Amino acid sequence: MPTNPLDKKSQAWSALFSEPMSELVKRYTASVSFDQRLWKADITASLAHAEMLGTQGIVSAADLASIQRGLALVREEIEAGRFEWKLELEDVHLNIEARLTQLVGDAGKRLHTGRSRNDQVATDVRLWLRDEIGTLLALLVQLQRALVEVAAANAEVILPGFTHLQVAQPVSFGHHLLAYVEMFSRDAERLAEVQRRTNCLPLGAAALAGTSYPLDRERVARTLGMVDAEGRACVCQNSLDAVSDRDFAIEFTAAAALCMVHFSRLSEELVLWMSQSFGFIDLPDRFCTGSSIMPQKKNPDVPELARGKTGRVVGHLMALITLMKGQPLAYNKDNQEDKEPLFDTVDTLADTLRIFVELVAGIVVKPEAMQRAALRGYATATDLADYLVKKGLPFRDAHEVVAHAVKFAIGQGVDLSALPLEALQSFDARIEADVYDVLALRGSLDARNVLGGTAPAQVRAQVARHRARL
Repeated sequence: MPTNPLDKKSQAWSALFSEPMSELVKRYTASVSFDQRLWKADITASLAHAEMLGTQGIVSAADLASIQRGLALVREEIEAGRFEWKLELEDVHLNIEARLTQLVGDAGKRLHTGRSRNDQVATDVRLWLRDEIGTLLALLVQLQRALVEVAAANAEVILPGFTHLQVAQPVSFGHHLLAYVEMFSRDAERLAEVQRRTNCLPLGAAALAGTSYPLDRERVARTLGMVDAEGRACVCQNSLDAVSDRDFAIEFTAAAALCMVHFSRLSEELVLWMSQSFGFIDLPDRFCTGSSIMPQKKNPDVPELARGKTGRVVGHLMALITLMKGQPLAYNKDNQEDKEPLFDTVDTLADTLRIFVELVAGIVVKPEAMQRAALRGYATATDLADYLVKKGLPFRDAHEVVAHAVKFAIGQGVDLSALPLEALQSFDARIEADVYDVLALRGSLDARNVLGGTAPAQVRAQVARHRARL
């Protein structure tokens, strides 16, 4: 079997150095423990690069065949769990190259012609993230569908709508859930935009200045599917920017952080709604835990953890922005620190999406509790004000009249709809018997039959729109 200089205890650049790297520094600088997850992207990009080198006559047909055969064997070893990852080889790239050279000899050494680890890692991370975003987009579709179906089943259910966490006006529970569909649909749009900008080829920029070899970078881009909507190859146009840019990682993490903020808001509501003080919903036991000391407890751990993990992802965004803020052009070793925050952001968002798809579908709605809460909060007060406006009273005067009526109802311990007509007329003589249609929760809900409103007819129309979109 051919010898391989990269398989020694020394590093790939050891001929320049008079002493070996210390064990402490070796551990401090190595990234293979976490960047090995890029192996599939690394092999895919290497195959595209090798095929181009062969087409351009930079490597021979025999060497190309050997490289292809060797990388296929490396892929098999990794997939089977037989591949030996070596700390002294520092990262995923040198580990794969070293094993390739062991397998095919000098042909493996020629694979790195016309590239550097700088443009290699930038390409690998972009390929990996592009595909991960594709998975996240599919999960976002599933989550939106789950929310839409629960909304459709609860278009007629009356929920007290809140502002300042005080009962404001009655809304459809389905309408409330569709607000989150809007949020997550915007998240999907942002991720799709990030995916488009991520899908651009740095390979061929080499270390920082390009290369003297006659590379066909556009060919590599097309092979890797790094093309725009019209099928044109997308290639990074400045070699310095190509190897040092991490905007795509920051953009992705920003989009992911905002998506997690939406999860956190939903989680907060699920936690509140499930509490005995609200009692609006229940969650399946498989998403909850008990207490080690209080046997009656059923704790909404999944929403609480999602709320907590939001801070984790926001922290990763801050880490990546801080990582880049002081770097001169071009590549710096600092950029090794981009991967763990990026990887963990993808993992956290993907896990949260997967679990919430199932959790949302399992929500048990308690309509009676929601309706009782809406009645306690004088949720139709604004409807009474609108009623008086339609009778000719200026809105500000109507607002004042209704405030007095609510104060009286509070003193009586009843809802506005429970006050006798005579009592209501004492506040304004314009009030007639038809006011009770207005003061009913159902009447308030049905009255808001305007585009984007909470009337069940509008909720069903929005459900149909989202079903068609998804």
